[in-house]
Amino acid sequence: MKRNIRIAAGQGFWGDLQRAPADQVRSGPVDYLVMDYLAEVTMSILRKQKQKDPSMGYARDFVSVIESILPDIVEKNITVIANAGGVNPLGCRKAVEEVIRKAGYKNLPVAVVHGDDILDRIGELTGTGEELKNMETGESFSAVKDRLLAANVYFGAFPIVDALKAGARIVITGRSTDTGLTLAPMIHEFGWKADDWDRLAAGTVAGHILECGAQASGGNFLGDWRSVPGMERIGFPIAEAYPDGTVVITKHESLGGLVSQMTVKEQLLYEIGDPTQYITPDVVADFTTIQLSDDGPDRVRVSGVKGKQNTPFYKVSAAYSDGWFSGSTLVYTWPEAFEKAKRAGEILKARLDALGFRFDQYNAEYIGANACHQHLASHVDDYPEVMLRVTVRGHDLKSMNGFGMEIAPLILTGPPAVTGFAGGRPKPSEVVAYWPALIRKTSVKPVVDVEVVK
Repeated sequence: MKRNIRIAAGQGFWGDLQRAPADQVRSGPVDYLVMDYLAEVTMSILRKQKQKDPSMGYARDFVSVIESILPDIVEKNITVIANAGGVNPLGCRKAVEEVIRKAGYKNLPVAVVHGDDILDRIGELTGTGEELKNMETGESFSAVKDRLLAANVYFGAFPIVDALKAGARIVITGRSTDTGLTLAPMIHEFGWKADDWDRLAAGTVAGHILECGAQASGGNFLGDWRSVPGMERIGFPIAEAYPDGTVVITKHESLGGLVSQMTVKEQLLYEIGDPTQYITPDVVADFTTIQLSDDGPDRVRVSGVKGKQNTPFYKVSAAYSDGWFSGSTLVYTWPEAFEKAKRAGEILKARLDALGFRFDQYNAEYIGANACHQHLASHVDDYPEVMLRVTVRGHDLKSMNGFGMEIAPLILTGPPAVTGFAGGRPKPSEVVAYWPALIRKTSVKPVVDVEVVK
């Protein structure tokens, strides 16, 4: 057993810094590179892409990342784990294998974890008693069943562990938990058992710290953000993991950024509900037991984490079509910019009402005045400029198109000193809504498939 392993974060979302994975594998020693590409809405976007082209449906950025770092991960024996597969992990592997062959590498095992996509099994599953009701509102699944765009189960770390045991050097998953990407190599390297709740909780906490990339190493830092050095080339976080469950969060010394108790604490609070019940497929972690201590410059030790038995359910992330959305902006300039923008919003609303257009939501925001903090925003006597941003949402496509026809005329038929209108009449976009549910673990089985590139 190794004394420790170093797990480097390479991406915090699809669209993150493309150079980060290369920086992580070239700026110092790491054993694993983990990359998180998927958010709830990302699966719906990928589903639409696959509907247009059956060979798509995965995070294409991942393929170019592998192409750029392939020599490094081969020569330095670094294993890559990523949930880049989206709704087409097998297609993603095919693209990666083509890159490997083109580069002339052989005998490189590439694994896929799939079986999470249950869209085509919805009828079967509901027929056998899976309710799939909204876990937040309790609403019946029948309300959205006929409008589904995507439905994926969150698998945990253990299918990835099976892939690592089979010798995989690149593991591509579909909808796996973000935390499982980091937890899996700890289970694999240290031989943790499936009921070793405290260690599984420790690895889950480490995964939570790494899942948003540089947000744990100085990016988006609400504290003394001016104190974060070298953000031009910010270093992503690294989890230095030990067999007893202790983890040190750090970064490469040569890269910018900051790892402190404050940056780690901010990330620990990200997307947290009940801190005593952080539920994953692998374990229920108690975040109130986390102990942080300094361990040198840019090093924070995480210890003392306690965990409880996991639940008999997987979480399902489903998405469904829920009407239309449209929006546009106009900029009003000094003097009386805020007053002009508010009056323009009122005029537009009155015109839309008079035409009989109906929306589920009509929202006028005043960017530069109070859009973010509303009544809590500081008052300014006369703003130099204010952006009016109007958005509408509804199920009547005629009304949505009508909004697009009425926004531009405000330029010559509303308050003066307006600018910033570009791009023509706004066109409605389909609203993709989120439906979280639970499903019994016995109803879905992950599939682990390993191929050796020859």
